[in-house]
Amino acid sequence: MRSRRIEGLLVVSWLAVAWGCGPVEDVEADPRGEVDTAEQELGSVNGLSFNGLSFNGLSFNGLSFNGLSFNGLSQQGLSSARFGTWFQSNPALANMVMRYMVRCAVPAGQTRSYTDARSGKSYSWAGQLGLAPGWASGQRPSTAEQQVVSACLAAHTTNTGVSMAISVLGRDGRGQPIPYSREELSNHSVREACFFGNLFNGEGVYVASDQGVLRGSQSSPRGCALSPGPFQRIEENCPPLIPLVSCDLYCEPSIGKPYRDACRYNGVTYRAITTRLRPEDVFLCGDGTCQYTESCGWGRTYRDCLADCGVCQ
Repeated sequence: MRSRRIEGLLVVSWLAVAWGCGPVEDVEADPRGEVDTAEQELGSVNGLSFNGLSFNGLSFNGLSFNGLSFNGLSQQGLSSARFGTWFQSNPALANMVMRYMVRCAVPAGQTRSYTDARSGKSYSWAGQLGLAPGWASGQRPSTAEQQVVSACLAAHTTNTGVSMAISVLGRDGRGQPIPYSREELSNHSVREACFFGNLFNGEGVYVASDQGVLRGSQSSPRGCALSPGPFQRIEENCPPLIPLVSCDLYCEPSIGKPYRDACRYNGVTYRAITTRLRPEDVFLCGDGTCQYTESCGWGRTYRDCLADCGVCQ
């Protein structure tokens, strides 16, 4: 587990600095390979998406993102010379970033494509959640769109390389709720976390537990979003996600709806994304099985789960 965490540097780490200019470093090819089609077939327009925004060996320095952020996510913007320069700097990494960027920002039923003039290779990415309709149409992203896309990207991160279905809930950049069904909420009944921030302007991106009184006893194979204890922050090995304690301390209550409309930190109010998991994807300290996400100890959290893993020798 530890070695996979060390390797699993996040694409969102790159995004935290990528809107500026930084040196380009070589990275390995995406170990997940050609999995886009399978994931898109499993997903639905009701807000279900997939985590896994990780890239083993990804450098924090990253690439310049200016070629994308200033031209928008319209097909015309992706045909610009600036986007081509950005993409060609590291096609493997850029392809992964675009996969999740388009999935978060562009509506379902639309695709964005690009052909690398240098290599002749074509790429295509499917929209799904449609959180930034203005940006997707070629406009500069509004502040709300910047916030919700940043939160969506953060919600798709993992520090383990494990991909799993998550329910992505909240409002888009124009304030419209992401559609969801009763079946989705029933199948993904475990509240996980809230994500908020702004990677576009360097304000950072934050994650807090939405576990309520169960905070600390549950863990997930995807990492980064479940709290280790009632008074502790969530995992701190998922940079640049800034770990906070509980959504209850920073976010509006989710009265009458399964998500948080907004969260506030350092005097700034952010549009947030809330995630939910399937029960079968969550491990509970006290269920009698020492899962690989759990550790021995004298406590009741997954970090020191006496009931399942016993006393450390």
